[in-house]
Amino acid sequence: MSDRVRMTGWALLLLIFAAVPAFISSARWIDFLELTLFVAVLGQGWNILGGYGGQYSFGNAVFFGTGAYIQALLQYKLGIGPWAAMWFAVAGTVVVGAFIGYLSFRYGLRGSYFALITLAFSEAFLVLSRSLKSLTEGGRGVQLPLNQDPAQALAAFQFNFSDPFLRSYGFYYTILIILIVACALTWWMERSRFGAQLVAVRENEEAAEALGISAFRVKMGAICLAAAISAMAGIYYVQKFLYIEPGIAYGTGKSVEALFAPIIGGLGTVAGPLLGSFFIHGIGEIAKETLGRAMGDRPGIDLILFGSILILVLAFLPRGLAGLLESVCKRIGGGRDA
Repeated sequence: MSDRVRMTGWALLLLIFAAVPAFISSARWIDFLELTLFVAVLGQGWNILGGYGGQYSFGNAVFFGTGAYIQALLQYKLGIGPWAAMWFAVAGTVVVGAFIGYLSFRYGLRGSYFALITLAFSEAFLVLSRSLKSLTEGGRGVQLPLNQDPAQALAAFQFNFSDPFLRSYGFYYTILIILIVACALTWWMERSRFGAQLVAVRENEEAAEALGISAFRVKMGAICLAAAISAMAGIYYVQKFLYIEPGIAYGTGKSVEALFAPIIGGLGTVAGPLLGSFFIHGIGEIAKETLGRAMGDRPGIDLILFGSILILVLAFLPRGLAGLLESVCKRIGGGRDA
């Protein structure tokens, strides 16, 4: 698939997303789209390190949670505005990512060892966030105050404007912009020298080192970029729900979503996390509305169907949905040439 075709596809997709409010007014479906785009951002953060760098993480929640907690605590404890706190949240999360990366890559941890150490850090931050009650408010979490003044909606980063359109779609466009930034960074990385070095390290680290590529430096850059993108997802979550607690911030749920979206959508591709996120949540909604109701709303029935489809995708689509889409486009293009 040529770059021109890809760019045309991305432009059309962006126009569709931008025009969503003209066709969808249901709050339920807007929430569905916001959740899908949110998970795509999480997946894009994981994809940079795991998909392009081959460093599979089982604890990406440590980046999401750290960004969310810094964003919330700076406002709750120090009274810093949300727009200023955002920069500190991203920077603080990058520092955490660099710390984890240094301890991991400095001593050559990779594969299952790297996956386990990221999981260990995520669990350690979970315990710390529950234990340091004077700092994090412990298990009760941090509840940010709700802005009551529509004139301060933008300054408060809460979008409770008096205008119904901005009130209904403010956070939808926010997460859409964050996803665009995340995809643009991934697209740039994919075509940069840094991206080529990262892929070389993924394919054969020893050979890359022999060619003069510093695997340590390249992987450190990847984990810092992944941490920054994941932190943006945490910032969005805090501003939308005005609440964060240890289980949400550092629980395994966010790590699993971040991992599944790019694996199902296509590892090492810009579109993979978005495709995977739509697949995951789309199948989940379809299962709830069809099989779940047909079986009398018995809990867990939709999850059985969901899990079965995931297994089939992983078994028969090793390149994910992005690979399938590219194969279909090639066949169509070949047919036209003939």
